[in-house]
Amino acid sequence: MPITRLNHAVLYVRNAERSAEFYGDVLGFRPVMTLPGAVFLQADASTNDHDLGLFTIGDGAGPSPAGRTAVGLYHLAWEVDTLAELQRIAARLTDAGALVGASDHGSTKALYARDVDGIEFEVSWLVPADHLDADGDAAKATIKPLDLAAEIERYGASTRGGVGVSSPATA
Repeated sequence: MPITRLNHAVLYVRNAERSAEFYGDVLGFRPVMTLPGAVFLQADASTNDHDLGLFTIGDGAGPSPAGRTAVGLYHLAWEVDTLAELQRIAARLTDAGALVGASDHGSTKALYARDVDGIEFEVSWLVPADHLDADGDAAKATIKPLDLAAEIERYGASTRGGVGVSSPATA
């Protein structure tokens, strides 16, 4: 039986309430359950029980050595439906001082940010499947700087991303 998608992620953080506030402010996640030292969040358009679990381990916790001196998770990636939404989130991340990069991967337009504990995450828009072949370089793997204004001009601010790639095409 194949896996169909990631249902949720769980992170150890210094302070679950502080992290929940950050994810709520910048990504619109809302708390669905709170326990002592733990907060469970759901993304606005999600039907999951929860999408992100946060567990407090204390303010004395050091940064994760993953990728530097230890193996571990690099980042989580969340997908948005439109480039207008990606642009809105880019502004929120910038205002929060959390945006650390933006890349054009051809078929994916991505923002990279760090939360209040320095945990990296990605927010991306996927080029719809019917645009991948028609566009000479959209289907090629690449890493170049993201020009969000140019991508909005190219694909439209309200074009639903990921159609036929990560979400089914609708008739």
